[in-house]
Amino acid sequence: MKLVRRIAIGAVALIVVLYAGALAVLYFGQRTFQYFPSGPVLALADTKLSGASAVMIPIADNAVINGWYEAPKPGQPLIVYYHGNAENFTKEHERYEAMEADGFGFLAFDYRGFPASPGEITQANVLADALAAYDWAKAKGFATVIWGRSLGSGPATYAASQRHPDALLLETPFDSALAVALDRYPIFPVGLLMHDQFPVDQWIVKVSAPVFVAHGTADKTIAEYHGQRVYDLAPDKGGIWIVPGADHDDLWADGIWAKAKAFFDGVEAGK
Repeated sequence: MKLVRRIAIGAVALIVVLYAGALAVLYFGQRTFQYFPSGPVLALADTKLSGASAVMIPIADNAVINGWYEAPKPGQPLIVYYHGNAENFTKEHERYEAMEADGFGFLAFDYRGFPASPGEITQANVLADALAAYDWAKAKGFATVIWGRSLGSGPATYAASQRHPDALLLETPFDSALAVALDRYPIFPVGLLMHDQFPVDQWIVKVSAPVFVAHGTADKTIAEYHGQRVYDLAPDKGGIWIVPGADHDDLWADGIWAKAKAFFDGVEAGK
């Protein structure tokens, strides 16, 4: 009996130690689980873009973010594009090429800490970068819309809640990064541990622009219900597109650009 008791106590102690160790790993290494910046950063010459230019946008404290910009053709809006948590903004050059081909302008950039922009990745920096990018784009004088993908749905929604874009498109969004973390780590108190929670559910209710949400039913990175909740909370519902069987990175191939064009064109036509 004493042996069994000792084994039980030892097992409990081991579980406690392992749990505490896992908490430490999650806490101190959390941003390595949340962000995956990587290169290489493509040169414009390595893309099919013909009218874009490289830009450097100043941030507070002498920091900068780097990106690509192209003005829209007459009658079309300028898209401020907020990318996801992996690689860098140049990886999605195919998207910008499609925007250019259809006369849309765009501004795409890396948040600080991603390969094209020096600095540290934090929620505060990402949000500051989001506002700086939007303000820089809006100062060009064109009709301005916002597109946020995945992690980018956080800064995109925040910018839309603080400014007044004509439209907000959210691709595979979350209602909060905390909610996604709870999906993945339900046995841990992630709400107490997580620094960068991106509470989209709090920001979306302050967005006055029409909101379009796109998501896939087989999204294994951010489950579909997160996007549905964001749309349900949006004050001005501009449409939702749920793609059966689509995973997190499938929507471009599934035709989201056609949906985005129709949404943005409809918004601009209705002004």
